Amino acid sequence: MSSSAVVSPLSIGSRTGLNINAPASLTAAAGIIGGAALLGAAIDPRQAALYVLGAALGLVLYHAAFGFTSAWRVFIADRRGEGLRAQMVMLAVASALFFPVLASGSLFGQPVAGLVAPAGLSVIVGAFLFGIGMQLGGGCASGTLYTVGGGSTRMLITLAAFIAGSAIGAAHLHWWMALPSLPKVSVIELWGLWTGLAVQLAVFAAITAVTIVLEKRRHGRLVEANPSPRQGLARFLRGPWPLVAGAVALALLNFATLYLAGRPWGITSAFALWGSKIAAVIGFEPATWPYWSSPARQAELNGSVFNDITSVMNFGIVLGALFAAALAGRFSPVWKIPLRSAAAAIAGGLLLGYGARLAYGCNIGAYFSGIASGSLHGWVWLVAAFAGNVIGTRVRPLFGLEVERVKLTGC
Repeated sequence: MSSSAVVSPLSIGSRTGLNINAPASLTAAAGIIGGAALLGAAIDPRQAALYVLGAALGLVLYHAAFGFTSAWRVFIADRRGEGLRAQMVMLAVASALFFPVLASGSLFGQPVAGLVAPAGLSVIVGAFLFGIGMQLGGGCASGTLYTVGGGSTRMLITLAAFIAGSAIGAAHLHWWMALPSLPKVSVIELWGLWTGLAVQLAVFAAITAVTIVLEKRRHGRLVEANPSPRQGLARFLRGPWPLVAGAVALALLNFATLYLAGRPWGITSAFALWGSKIAAVIGFEPATWPYWSSPARQAELNGSVFNDITSVMNFGIVLGALFAAALAGRFSPVWKIPLRSAAAAIAGGLLLGYGARLAYGCNIGAYFSGIASGSLHGWVWLVAAFAGNVIGTRVRPLFGLEVERVKLTGC
């Protein structure tokens, strides 16, 4: 047989131009299907459905290259606003879906509640630290998970530090909670369903308009972040998807999470759980921390991570992103990481984890799901985190990390 007739097992589909990474795609598919079957049998079908839903989120995040971190960085450094505008679309669609349901308190007979938290000094400080961590670590909460699944070895370092920072934040949270704070404020309860929704949509539109004005002033036109020559099935399998398509998909999947879990999508509470379990193994006593004092949290700490909804969805995100990367033929981990870049990943991950605990969530739980729930703390988080991103963007060059004219190809 001639060499031209040999089909590499790493690139099945190359004759069609798809270049699918077969081993990685089969591993991811087996993990998603097998994991769902095991969760359904060992726990319940709902947990299995949430795991698959997490995989769908991972696939969308990867194929749409939906990065919160890079979107903010390129706007801060180069006034490119497509990523920010996509986030406004995502928030608008999610708010339109969430507000009527949260006002009624149920969805198809399932009791639901939004992610509404107090807005105080801990949120301001935590979100600011999280914002700096985004730029040093190279990702947000969702970005860290999907880029790890996509094969980024540097983001494994960020994730490890993220988990450690989350555990430290859980240990310290009682001190931060004692600082001055507003109570939980929901704009749905404060202004009513339709007025609250109208105000939020108006703010989304205003932010969109500002990005358009500033981008045209800098570049003379609007710059497309994810151009692709592919169309049809090839683009669906390999990406990149249009950012707006990813935004709408994420909003719909968060709405599905609201139905299945009874509350919106979150990520970082699982990191605090994982980090605390690891802390217990190495000799600390997280069970004595006030963070774990309630009966529900004691049950989480003492139980299996597979009983935890957020953990299961996080596992799904990683495998979904792995599946997407394999379908795109882009799963190719590189293990050589510059020392300064690794140091930034550690520092950024610690700030991400610690900040997320102080701020009652991350770019998903506080920003995306918080604002979609009508929580005032979500808006406070946005302002403080954006300020942190400004600082983080300016600090990046000290670690040899690029800043300006960054393509929106992930977190």
